[in-house]
Amino acid sequence: MSESFDVVVIGGGPAGYPAAIRAAQNKLTVACIDEWKNREGLPVFGGTCLNVGCIPSKALLESSELYHRLREEFAVHGIRTTGASFDVAQMQKRKGGIIKASTQGILALFKASGVTPLQGHGKLLPGRRVEFTAHDGTRRELAAKHVVLASGSLPAELRSVPFDGKTIIDSCGALDLDAVPKRLGVIGAGVIGLELGSVWRRLGSELTVLEALPEFLPIVDQQVAKEAQRQFKKQGFDIRLGAKVTGAKIQGDAVSVTYSDARGEQSLTLDKLIVAIGRRPFTRDLLSAGTGVELDERGFIKVDHECRTGVEGIWAVGDCVRGPMLAHKGKEEGVMVADLIAGRFAEVNYKTVPSVIYTAPEIAWVGLTEEQVKASGRAYKVGVFPFLASGRARAMEQTQGFVKLIAAQDDDEILGVHIIGPLAGELIAEAVLAMEYSASSEDLQRTMHAHPTLAEALHEAALAADKRAIDFVNR
Repeated sequence: MSESFDVVVIGGGPAGYPAAIRAAQNKLTVACIDEWKNREGLPVFGGTCLNVGCIPSKALLESSELYHRLREEFAVHGIRTTGASFDVAQMQKRKGGIIKASTQGILALFKASGVTPLQGHGKLLPGRRVEFTAHDGTRRELAAKHVVLASGSLPAELRSVPFDGKTIIDSCGALDLDAVPKRLGVIGAGVIGLELGSVWRRLGSELTVLEALPEFLPIVDQQVAKEAQRQFKKQGFDIRLGAKVTGAKIQGDAVSVTYSDARGEQSLTLDKLIVAIGRRPFTRDLLSAGTGVELDERGFIKVDHECRTGVEGIWAVGDCVRGPMLAHKGKEEGVMVADLIAGRFAEVNYKTVPSVIYTAPEIAWVGLTEEQVKASGRAYKVGVFPFLASGRARAMEQTQGFVKLIAAQDDDEILGVHIIGPLAGELIAEAVLAMEYSASSEDLQRTMHAHPTLAEALHEAALAADKRAIDFVNR
């Protein structure tokens, strides 16, 4: 006889575990299945985000940035150090402690909310049934009124450069290096490649980034992208655009990479090569025949705006469905689905999904880029405020970058906000909230901001859109 639940969630990452917890908060009986194992081979929840993604990468970014600032910036504050050094093993130990606390925290949340955790593999069967295979190989069948698929994603592979797990590695392997590579290469100048490259560049790697596209960060507002490229070049990034990698050959402890660009065939020798060309949905052995759940041409589970698969009672959320592969997008989808199942009102506003690149300076944005607004034909206005004119940024010695606000010319609605500079990932939250309520640039202009704060830069950018900035000369 099958065990029965109101909701079974397959996947315990940042989309799946919030779905399970919210469903339990809605007084439903819930089980959450996840097959992830940590480096020690122990089953854990949290998916890519907590184990080999968002959280560990930010831990290493923080450690490496502190070391960089100690060496390069502290002297101007009157803080003198001699003989400063770093310990990669300690950095990795700290990262491991953060991962452990985070993943154990999910189990505590499950216990507190009444979610049944099941560690192993989940497979959807016809008729809203789920086959659960524990890590010891034992199987049992679960019945559910609703099933939420939250199977996540995996690093995409480059056929011409297969991983060997030692010299040619993916983003997961790049987080576990036990020493700083002297010559480091990254294929892909996207979010993951830039963040991982930043970690090891700050610690001393000679960094070469190979990007097949001719433009740098094409998904970002191009005024921001140009500033970012300038800042990364100052930091020693060797970014080669239009560089299409054609192969890689391991030679002893090194790897020889071949690529083509505008100059023809090129090659370089590296000690480590990180392939960071994006991620793909993970749906292996997730769906048995006859479920009716469909995949699109790129392997994503087909869903509508509310994450319904088209099969009664079957939903899908997070990286395995359309849209940006962002933990917070997946979380909000999971919460939405759990509320819809319970008969509550819920929605995700996909127009206000923020994005952040946690480099230094940070890059964050929400809404449309200037290029997108221009292509739409809608008349618009732009306000830009540089952090160089911010008193708080000057006090922090963090004056790189600016805030850019784009608003409609007719009704003044904020269409997009783009930030490159200190704590951009925190500052973007105000813009997201403003856009969630369809705020105008005047609304921000008339909102009092504490002084001195970095947030004043957003206020001044709104003023600048009408050429009324106080702390910066409008040009």
